[in-house]
Amino acid sequence: MAMPLLVQGRLIGHVELEQVRGLLRDHPDWSRYRLSRHLAQSWDWRNAVGQLKDMAARTLLLKLEQHGWIELPLRCCVSPNRMRHKRMPAVTLAVPPSIAGPLSELVPLHLCELSHLPEQRRLFEALLHQHHYLSYRSPVGENLKYLARDRQGRPVACALFGAAAWKCAVRDQYIGWDARSRAAGLSRVANNSRFLILPWVKVPQLASHLLSQLSRQLSADWQRKYGHPVDLVETFVEVPRFSGVCYGAANWIGVGQTQGRTRQDRQRLLQAPLKEVYLYPLHRDFRRRLCQGPGNPP
Repeated sequence: MAMPLLVQGRLIGHVELEQVRGLLRDHPDWSRYRLSRHLAQSWDWRNAVGQLKDMAARTLLLKLEQHGWIELPLRCCVSPNRMRHKRMPAVTLAVPPSIAGPLSELVPLHLCELSHLPEQRRLFEALLHQHHYLSYRSPVGENLKYLARDRQGRPVACALFGAAAWKCAVRDQYIGWDARSRAAGLSRVANNSRFLILPWVKVPQLASHLLSQLSRQLSADWQRKYGHPVDLVETFVEVPRFSGVCYGAANWIGVGQTQGRTRQDRQRLLQAPLKEVYLYPLHRDFRRRLCQGPGNPP
């Protein structure tokens, strides 16, 4: 494969590859964890708010190994990533009364981003774990968690946004991405991976109202937490389990279906349910910004 190659948003050429090989050669006793930390530190590889991108460095090393350019040491222990083994909180909730009626009786809704609110975050995690059909485990990488309450302070919905899918043919075609521009711009796309109206809440138009409210504040919240905005949001709606009507009502754009394959589907066999792909641009010039990569001005 030709070099330089864009990996994890970095151009890797012969100089960078030799630097990685030298690190492996000089420290054969180092673990993968220590190697990725050292590599991120030596490149001063940080995100926009100064956090060391050691997990990105770990992924970069794994991809270089997949290309056959390096050989990493064997895994000597379980990853120190605390999210992998996190237990869901045991939150006991009284069975709430049904919340029904017109949306006008609930608004204004309070949409709270939970990064610095551990008590509310535990409630959010427990609600998703108990009531979302996919359950919940803590996401890895950049993410935002939202808990929505009505004007009486009652929880009514949860929403989780995280890393975008690495590949999605209909999305990439809609944006105008090739492989290189996708690798450069992917961090500016967020995935709405969980959206839950709590099962005892029966309020017409609530879901689309919340999606519209989320779209107005998501990019600014992402900028505040991670130092960069997002320009597009995606979601995947499993069919025929769901219709996706709330996304359409909130002006999300249906661009087609997934191909029904998972990341591990090397034999191109159908292994996953088909999903409708919906997109919502957060910037009028989103195509130019996404095709030029993460260096665009906000």
